[in-house]
Amino acid sequence: MNESTIDLQEISKFEQHAKDWWDPDGPLKTLHDINPLRLEFILMHQSLEEKKVLDVGCGGGLLTEAMARKGANCMGIDAEKNVIEVAKSHAASQKDLTLSYHSVAIEDVQDENFDIVTCMEMLEHVQHPELVLQHSARVLKPGGWLFLSTINRSLKAYVGVILAAEYLLGLLPKQTHDYNKLIKPSELAQFVRDADLNIKDIKGMRYNPFLRTAVLTSDVSVNYLFACQKSE
Repeated sequence: MNESTIDLQEISKFEQHAKDWWDPDGPLKTLHDINPLRLEFILMHQSLEEKKVLDVGCGGGLLTEAMARKGANCMGIDAEKNVIEVAKSHAASQKDLTLSYHSVAIEDVQDENFDIVTCMEMLEHVQHPELVLQHSARVLKPGGWLFLSTINRSLKAYVGVILAAEYLLGLLPKQTHDYNKLIKPSELAQFVRDADLNIKDIKGMRYNPFLRTAVLTSDVSVNYLFACQKSE
């Protein structure tokens, strides 16, 4: 497990949008729109009150701060230094949140006592997503939870997420996603099992770009989420 999960080309995509991370109507507006649903999915399975949480690929801290507002002690990590500075700057303007940010990759995290690890909208942007899962399992305490969300490698996802969202509707910056890096649920399930984690729940996510709302569904053909638990 000495290989790096960092993809420098992917990092450069988000570096150029770092300053716009907290703009709800900016180039990353869809992240703002789906963030409440991501938090809802986590809370369906675990309370965040006084939980020690690691947010992997935290970007500017949208989910990290949301979890901290629910009482979690959060640590956000991202390999892109500029977005970490944005996250730190935004957090400094917030009150009564327990959180910290670090520009490191998951393989460099030494603490192995987290109650919860989240990897949301990041697995499709790294090299070796299976290693992200293995290291996420490593840093979880026994009985801890891992929450994942990513995009299916399907024709429907190609049309909806890449052609429509990036090129036709302009909901995302062009070339945000590489179709070949998208992950089928069956592949992610195998990564989870290989990391000795147990799948507890799988949900699809349906996003309405016109209403800018997202809901959980049973359809995993485009966006989907996993809830996994480490054995006691």
